[in-house]
Amino acid sequence: MNIKPIRTETDYRAMLAEVERLMKQATTSAAEEDRLEVLSALVEAYEKKHYPIDYPDPIEAIKFIMEQRGLAPKDLVPMIGQPNRVSEILNRKRSLTLAMIRKLHTGLGIPAESLIQETAKAVPARTVRRTTSGKAPTRRAAKPAKQRATRSKAGKGKLVNA
Repeated sequence: MNIKPIRTETDYRAMLAEVERLMKQATTSAAEEDRLEVLSALVEAYEKKHYPIDYPDPIEAIKFIMEQRGLAPKDLVPMIGQPNRVSEILNRKRSLTLAMIRKLHTGLGIPAESLIQETAKAVPARTVRRTTSGKAPTRRAAKPAKQRATRSKAGKGKLVNA
C-alpha cells in the first residue's frame, strides 16, 4: 500500500486496516515501524478533521472530576468561593467567572477549553401560584377592554367612556 493523504472514507478504512495489521504483527522491522507511525499520523489528522470530539459541558466536567476523585462540593470552595456559590454553580444558577475557570483549570486539571464553553441552562421547575386557601387558582375571565376617557364636544371638560 502506498502512503498517500486520506481524502475519502474508503481511504480512511483502508488506512485503518493497514494500521491494525501492522499493530498485530509480533515482530516488525524498522521500516514497518516507520510506516506505522506515518499511517497513524495520517489517520489521526483525518479523524481530527472529520470526527471532532466536542468538549463536555463545564458543569458536567466539574461533576465528573468530583466523582472520579471523590470530592465533595466543599472541596471546591478554594476554587469557586463560598459554599452557597459552589451550590449555585453546580445547580447552574450562576455562571463561572474567569477567575473561577483559571482556578478550576489549575486546581483540578480540567481543560480551560471545556470550562469556557456556554453551560446548558437548568430547566426551571414549573411553579404553580397558590391562593391563600392553598388551592391552585382557577382560570379567571378575561378583563373587559380598557376603557378610554375622552372629552365630549358638547360638555367641555367632561370625560366620557369611549
